[in-house]
Amino acid sequence: MDKAPDGTLRLKVTEGLGKDVGRALARMDPADMKALGAEIGDIVEIVGKRRTVCKVMPAYKDARAGARVQLDGLSRGNAGVALDDVVSVRKVLAHPAQRIVLSPTVALPSDRDLQYIGTRLDGLPVIEGDRIRGTLFGSRYLDFLVRETAPKGPVLIAPPTLLKVGPVRAESESDGHPSGRPSLSYEDIGGLRREVQRVREIVELPLRFPEVFARLGIDAPKGIMLLGPPGCGKTLIARAVAHETNVHFFSINGPEIIGKFYGESESQLRAVFEQAAKQAPSIIFIDEIDAIAPKREDLGGEKQVERRVVAQLLSLMDGLKAREHVIVIAATNIPNAIDPALRRPGRFDREIVIPIPDRHGRLEILEIHSRGMPLAKDVDLKQLADNTHGFVGADLEALCREAAMICVRRILPEIDFAQATLPYDSLMKLELCKEDFLAALRDVEPSALREVFVEVPSTTWEDVGGLERAKHMLREALEWPLQYRELFDAAGVRPLKGILLSGPPGCGKTLLAQAAASATRVNFISVKGPALLTKYVGESERAVREVFRKAKQAAPCLVFFDEIDALAPRRGAGGSESHVSERVVGQFLAELDGVEKLTDVLVLAATNRRDIVDPALLRPGRFDVVLEIPLPDEQERLAILCIQTRGKPVSREVHLETIAAGTHGRTGADLSAICHHAALNAIRERVEEARGGKEEPPVSRPLLIEPRHFEAALNEIRK
Repeated sequence: MDKAPDGTLRLKVTEGLGKDVGRALARMDPADMKALGAEIGDIVEIVGKRRTVCKVMPAYKDARAGARVQLDGLSRGNAGVALDDVVSVRKVLAHPAQRIVLSPTVALPSDRDLQYIGTRLDGLPVIEGDRIRGTLFGSRYLDFLVRETAPKGPVLIAPPTLLKVGPVRAESESDGHPSGRPSLSYEDIGGLRREVQRVREIVELPLRFPEVFARLGIDAPKGIMLLGPPGCGKTLIARAVAHETNVHFFSINGPEIIGKFYGESESQLRAVFEQAAKQAPSIIFIDEIDAIAPKREDLGGEKQVERRVVAQLLSLMDGLKAREHVIVIAATNIPNAIDPALRRPGRFDREIVIPIPDRHGRLEILEIHSRGMPLAKDVDLKQLADNTHGFVGADLEALCREAAMICVRRILPEIDFAQATLPYDSLMKLELCKEDFLAALRDVEPSALREVFVEVPSTTWEDVGGLERAKHMLREALEWPLQYRELFDAAGVRPLKGILLSGPPGCGKTLLAQAAASATRVNFISVKGPALLTKYVGESERAVREVFRKAKQAAPCLVFFDEIDALAPRRGAGGSESHVSERVVGQFLAELDGVEKLTDVLVLAATNRRDIVDPALLRPGRFDVVLEIPLPDEQERLAILCIQTRGKPVSREVHLETIAAGTHGRTGADLSAICHHAALNAIRERVEEARGGKEEPPVSRPLLIEPRHFEAALNEIRK
């Protein structure tokens, strides 16, 4: 901690919290606050390339570090500094402002918005030249430039302060602020802290400190490729980095480059690179690069334009050595479709995979997207993050939006559509509750699973009669790795990879899979074995690869293969000359236990012909456990009968114990059919009585399922 004689501290700038955006807070270690002589809520002056003021607050315990100050993107912009820069901090006195003149960066939506914004700015410390943010209803906001304050110097906006709004003034007219750039900062990116740090070290170091690379005698990296599923934040990272590094930003959308005239596409591409070189330091961002740089060997003779564009892009990337301080960032979600020549070092030096966020990442993203939402007290974002496995940032944004729409539908009958606008008093009564988010979860599914999405059944463990050993094993395999991951890591034990359910038809194998998917709330992919087999060479293996690829993307995930004996029969047992089944078995084995590790994916399979399943699948490491599902005993048959008669009007004279004792050798499906037929017999009897009397079926007399109905059902099943 470097303290000057006048009480000024020299602190390094670090990233602020998402919830602090726009609040002008400077969080620091309590020891640094004590050295400044500042208490919680005091005003400090931050001096970088410019001066700004903030309220001092203690950092949270996990973020405390000496000689550090946490500032959000707005405060960093007001101070003219970037992350890891050093600023001077000292305590100052701020008087309540008598008058402040503000200029909005865009036109005000309405006068009532200004009145509402005024109430949200109370207590904000400002200084002339600052950019401040007024939060509108919800997550909308409006940025203002502080043009004049009375008195001069650091002031606090208070209820008596007169706020005067001048004409719209672009950010480019304000000294020290970058122009033409969206107000996007690292605090607006959740769950990608490690990936953002890797992008920053490649982008910021060459642009801000090129002498480091000159001293080391190496060329600075020239290109980064961001890979990941749609909606995971690739474009967001590129735009945030461009904003935070205070450089010019040029965006190329892949399909827009292609022109209909000869040479037009290459000319447009060259023009962007030349303009970026003239205005260096700059960043060129190519979104959906697979559209303009596909594999040339896959292009036919009629696609000469695409060939020339790929060649032009390759020459431009090689020519970046002459264009210093220009970095190219590309994004794609299908990296295998890109020409391999682009992916070598010297063109795109580093490929950064943007993963699907984990639980902590999902919580950060939910906090960002619900930042301006009026949440009720029963909304638990941590629990919501636990229940959204496989959701990317775009899915979580859609979830918050859908929950808000459900909330709107709830109050729709109370809205008077004759009014021009709704008063803020009415809007302030809106609150999103837990039920809104749970209802939204039923409508929004993970985008990574959209093509293979299967609605998770509502079956619970209580709906499965007996089979306690199988239920216990499935709970251990699915729930324990999620709930007690630390214990697995401490013991050096990997979770189970696969479980095979084997048993006669109708004993409850598929029902167990449904209950497991519903109880654990992990993503669920259901695959019917024969559905993956096609007559075209290579397509069946490709379908197997695609199932596992999507499962890994949406991990933790449960993949259920029903009738796996049709998909992976014993090899060498004869069959078609095309050897399709043998290749499919080989692909299945490679996916289960290949070079690529299968993490957080449990494969559950069911078969009633275990004898014809390929033996290589049944060894530990692939299907670790083979669960034999036996025929139910008497106690289990009684439990199944109780479940199947739940909600049915069964007479007290019906003794389920007697039926359970007399159904030896019956499966769960047989018992379900018995209960179903008994109910149908009761309905049939009542309808025939009504028809005999030439009357409508009477409803006054309650319908009861009598012992004779069960006896008739048992005779039908025996036949």
